[in-house]
Amino acid sequence: MTDSTADTQSGPVLAADGRPLKASLNRALRAQKIRALMLIAPLLLFIIITFIAPIADMLFRSVENQIVRDTLPRLVAAMEETWDNHEEAPGEDVYAALYYDIFEAAEFRIHTRVGSRLNYEMTGIASLFRQSGRGVGRFDTDIYTDQFTELDPAWADYATWSELMDDAAVRAALPELASAFDSWINITVNANDDDPAEEDIEDFVYTALYRDLTANGYSGSNALLSAAAGAVGGFESVSIRDQFADIDEDWLNPEIFETILVYSPTYTPGYFLTAVDMQLSADGITSQPEDRQIYVTLFGRTLFMSMVIMGSCVLLGYPIAFLLANLPMRTSNLLMILVLLPFWTSLLVRTSAWKVLLQQQGVINDVLVWAGFVANDARLQLINNQTGTIIAMTHILLPFMILPLYSVMQTIPPTYVRAAKSLGATDWTAFWRVYFPQSVPGIGAGCILVFILAIGYYITPELVGGRTGTFISNRIAYHISSSLNWGLAAALGSILLAVVLILYWVYDKIVGIDNVKLG
Repeated sequence: MTDSTADTQSGPVLAADGRPLKASLNRALRAQKIRALMLIAPLLLFIIITFIAPIADMLFRSVENQIVRDTLPRLVAAMEETWDNHEEAPGEDVYAALYYDIFEAAEFRIHTRVGSRLNYEMTGIASLFRQSGRGVGRFDTDIYTDQFTELDPAWADYATWSELMDDAAVRAALPELASAFDSWINITVNANDDDPAEEDIEDFVYTALYRDLTANGYSGSNALLSAAAGAVGGFESVSIRDQFADIDEDWLNPEIFETILVYSPTYTPGYFLTAVDMQLSADGITSQPEDRQIYVTLFGRTLFMSMVIMGSCVLLGYPIAFLLANLPMRTSNLLMILVLLPFWTSLLVRTSAWKVLLQQQGVINDVLVWAGFVANDARLQLINNQTGTIIAMTHILLPFMILPLYSVMQTIPPTYVRAAKSLGATDWTAFWRVYFPQSVPGIGAGCILVFILAIGYYITPELVGGRTGTFISNRIAYHISSSLNWGLAAALGSILLAVVLILYWVYDKIVGIDNVKLG
């Protein structure tokens, strides 16, 4: 009896279902964690889709640059291999590669996209690509088509080309032709939705054949190619470089090709450099021309004005919150309605109202002239500048300062101030030494809320800020909706996000985020 009891006591403790108690507890904890995860899963999924994913996409767009290399692969490769003297326009090989790439891109109607991308770095390239997309189909390269088909009518037959391009040895011997023929197949099938067997071979394919046979000859066993290789020496030729120059003389400008080469990598720091008034060039990282250095100024102006707006909200909001917290509840609730009333009005309406109030012939100037504070011919300029932006945004963001302050002040027992006064403190000493320190967490919460909202505002600065009162967010909105330079907009947004995070970290180190309260 004693041995059996000892064995039972020395064994694992069992649950009611006969399982070891420790295993049952672990199982119950896992089930509890899974239930908790399932409860927060919808919110987590919402945050990932609407917050984390857009930020990740923004960071990716700020460095992504695949369009240049994907659209002009042969041109980039030719420049990397053959263009050594960047002081002069490249040679015929580069222009031939440009011919093939633009012809294919134009058929897929994507040549304007790469032109727009490069136009962000050098003005005028977009129109150059648009002209070239229309012009490459009218090049005089049909001279090669005519000479090859006159040499042997078989060159006009798709079956001839198909047989040649199915031969790996021919493709290896004539790489430029193989690449051009593949592009023609791609254009015919995917861009035009046609049957290659029923279509005429494009002139650029014959151009590639001529260039390959002229440069490399042919020593294989194909009789048709051997005959063509022997005859091309007597063919009349045409300069592709001159054909591009006929479209636009700018194609002879080496800076055009330098820009394409510099921005050909798949990922580029160019957007971030532009966002800090720098640029990527063949000589490395250099400063933007002085007339294009605007973004550092805008970042500085945004931070300065956001700080001023935040300070204005503190100065105006603290007395109001103090009054609301110390009035009888009935009166306090009535005044709180007035604080919340702006939320029931459209932001656009409130901003438009300030345009009416602040203009030189507006209500405020009329009152000042009537009261004799300013002369009629010296009315104040209160709009289309930083003053207008600060006044309008202070009014709009003031409730976001008052509410956290009021919430914290409501929790401060009034007996503390009365006790300080009973011990001989003056009204000011009681407020400053007893009441104010307890309201600091509300000031911190309001400052963070107002500053973060202010730094990203763009509607109000756009309407009342004019040339000197706009924020960096206005420039981001411009690049997203007007210039369509999403890469630069993403870089500006990423820098703005980084600046806010750094300021948040500094605030945490100085004040301590644990001291921020909403009540």
